[in-house]
Formats: sequence, C-alpha cells, structure tokens
Amino acid sequence: MISYYIILGKCLIFRLLQLIKVGVKPATLSLFAGTLSDMARSRTDLIVENALLRQQLIFLNRHVKRPQLTHRDRFLLILLARCTGFWKQALHIVQPDTLLRWHRELFRFYWRRKSRHKQDKPKISPETIELIRKMAKENRLWGADRIRGELLKLDIQVCKRTIQKYLPKARITPNPSQTWATFLKNHAKDIWACDFTVVYDWLFRAYYIFVVMELKTRRIVQVAVTQSPSDEWTTQQLREATPWGKGPKYLLHDRDSKYGIRFSSVAAGSGIAELRTPYRAPRANGVCERFMGSLRRECLDHTLILHGKHLQRVVKEYTTYFNQDRPHQGIGQHIPSFYDQPIAKTTGRITSRAILGGLHHSYSRQNNLN
Repeated sequence: MISYYIILGKCLIFRLLQLIKVGVKPATLSLFAGTLSDMARSRTDLIVENALLRQQLIFLNRHVKRPQLTHRDRFLLILLARCTGFWKQALHIVQPDTLLRWHRELFRFYWRRKSRHKQDKPKISPETIELIRKMAKENRLWGADRIRGELLKLDIQVCKRTIQKYLPKARITPNPSQTWATFLKNHAKDIWACDFTVVYDWLFRAYYIFVVMELKTRRIVQVAVTQSPSDEWTTQQLREATPWGKGPKYLLHDRDSKYGIRFSSVAAGSGIAELRTPYRAPRANGVCERFMGSLRRECLDHTLILHGKHLQRVVKEYTTYFNQDRPHQGIGQHIPSFYDQPIAKTTGRITSRAILGGLHHSYSRQNNLN
C-alpha cells in the first residue's frame, strides 16, 4: 500500500514539472503578431523586456561565435535599422559594418535585377547558328571573315561580330602544323600502313602476324604469319604486296628493327617513301592498330590456335571476310573491296553464309529466278 502512494506521488510531481515547463516557455510569435501584442502593453513592461533581451543578446554574443542567419533575417535587420537612428547601439549579433555590407549587397542585387536585359530571341535562326559552328569545326583555318564570305555565297546576311559570338572559344593560330590525323586523311589514297602483332598457340609458342593495309579503302593488301620475323622476311612480304611496281606513294610503319636496310632499299626501288611514326605514338598508325584489335576481338580471342598453319588459315579466312563481306564504320559502312561501288538494291530471299565455323555470318539476297 505504501509503494502505491509513492508511485502516485512521483506521477503528480512529474505532471507538476511539466506544467511549470509549459508555463515558463517563451511564446513563439511571429514578428507581426508580436508587434501587435506589444502595442497593448505598458511602457515599463517594454523597457524591462528590452533590457532583458539586450542582456540575452550580450550573453549570446559572448558564447556563440557565428550565428546562422538567413536572407530573411538579414533583410529584416536592414529594414528595422532604417526605422531608428540608434541601430548601432541595438546590434549585438552582428557588427555595424556587417549590416552596412548587407545593405550594399542588397542594393547591388536590386539594381542588377532592375537593369537586367530581357532575353530576346536570337537575331539569326538556329539553322544558321548550327551552320556557323559546323563551318568552324570542319574548317579549322577559317576565321569570322572567311565564314561570313561563305555565308554570303548562300545568301545569308550575318555580321562579323555575330559570327564571332558562336565560334569556339579556343581557336588555333593561323597556319598551324597539321596533325597526323589531318595528314592521313588528306593522303589516305596514297598511303599504305603495315604493322606486326604477336599471337600464342596452345603450347605458348609465339607467332607474328604481318599486315599491310590500304588506308583509303581499309582493304588488307597482304597478310602473313611467321615465327621468326626478320628484315629479309619483311622485305619479301613487301615484294609480294607490290608486284610489278604497283604500290603506294607512302608506306606508314613504326620504328621496329624488322624494317631494316633491305626493306628500305626495296621500298625506295619501288618509288615508295617510308613514313616512320614518332616514338611512343601508337595513334599515328591508328587505322592499322584498329584492324589488329578487330582481328583479336572478332577472331583470335575465340579460337584455340594449334600451330602456324592453322593460324595462317584462320587469319586468311578472316581477312577475306574483312575485305569482301564486313562493312567498315571508318568508310561509311562500305565494304573495303567494293569501296567505290554503290550499294546495290536487290530483292529476293535473304541467305546467310557461315564464316570461321559460324563465328560470323555474311548475309546477302538471293535473286529470284523465274
């Protein structure tokens, strides 16, 4: 019975403490509601309350390093400071210089918003803007005047300043030295490229694949496999790739020792100028390197090589497929062996032919015979 009274007494004490806490909790009124309530209070109450609040602000300024103020708080402080001449004595959370800085920032924001130019529609059409950017991208040596002259040929009236507005920010200097990509694109019809890659059979024996490619059509001119590449062997492959003096004007290759003195003499005798790529620059012979990657990804990575003859047969079959059946992205999805021929529009039943045992297939239409 005594424990019951003890528990009841504790509950009453806890309830009394809750009522006291609620009673002494300060009211959280808005600025407008608090101002209206202050109008009904006496002058003495307001003076005492101001003194109490001022002391609290002094205590807050003493213990809080940086109070977090919102933009609304800053605006209200600026607005209230405009209504009294003693605002410097009333400020405790911030310094007077801070309030003045807020006022200057608000002033700049006000005039920036007021003087902001309305977004007008472009004076030229989006098609003309796209054409200007296309001309600047495709003709890196052209400036604003040159592009303006080209637009006048198309009966498009655009001033120089407008063209400069849509040009890329970083423009190259006049008469720059051309890059390897530009050189290869300009002379692709006169350039062949050659390169080596190494493959291992199931007994981990190394075999070297030598490839000669015509850059313009991406056609594989010569492909051969050997275990012992040398200057003599590479020279023989060059002779077989250029029978009766038929060859390119330039031959692009790296600085490997396999391209030795004999190779250079045979190339010079055939009227071929050698283009050696810079050191550590595989992208200079990127087209041939790309074919080596396709050969690995589409063929060799899926085939277990047994011996040299097997590798030679697999590479020959893939090369035939690459030249005669496989569309190439670099030449607009044309087939290398039929680069200059338009795509024939035929009708008939679609048939497929397996390549490399079904690893790839070649599709074509079979003409209907009546």
